[in-house]
Amino acid sequence: MRMNLKGQKKIINIETSQYPNWKICLINELKNLNSNNVEIDCNDIDLSCTDILELISIADQYNCKIISFCSRSIKTIVSSQSLGYKSQFIIKKPSDNTLKMNEKNITFSKSHFHQGTLRSGEYLDSPGDLLILGDVNPGAKVSAEGNIIIWGRLLGIAHAGSKGNSQARISALHLRPVQLRIAKKVARGPKEKPQLGIAEQARIDSDEIIISPLDAT
Repeated sequence: MRMNLKGQKKIINIETSQYPNWKICLINELKNLNSNNVEIDCNDIDLSCTDILELISIADQYNCKIISFCSRSIKTIVSSQSLGYKSQFIIKKPSDNTLKMNEKNITFSKSHFHQGTLRSGEYLDSPGDLLILGDVNPGAKVSAEGNIIIWGRLLGIAHAGSKGNSQARISALHLRPVQLRIAKKVARGPKEKPQLGIAEQARIDSDEIIISPLDAT
């Protein structure tokens, strides 16, 4: 466990190597905390939306305000962002070095990472999986041979499995696109409003595209 001062914000690293679970680790650090604004570094710990809400509740008991999260876990990032918290994904390279995503575009392995909102008329394509940190606005289109994960709002057009991969999925924190395509299947986005705090995914089931709550694992 380490705690860093970064301006008026402190970073608390939670881990389980020296503690039975992350809750005990968190409480142990909050007891000695002298700052109200805190970023939580969750390392590799997978946290669901329920876990994040419990973490926030524990912090409230110590008059501590959680303002952001960072993690190497996709599940934790999706959970925290779906609840409206600022989150930063940290990529772990095979060499065990880490790289924070602060570049406009980063290509890593067969996955393509894009940070920023795609606006009307813009098009982004990936030969593998596509991860977008931002919104896809109406009039914008994204395509990938693999999965598409959007940590933001999908309001434009998305095509996963563009080369015929029917197992590909489209996930977003707010999934209300103009059109969805997976492999050769096409569907329009749902008109009803999504449930607050629930990320969703589109996949092919029984030969049609269905939308369901995201299984972030």
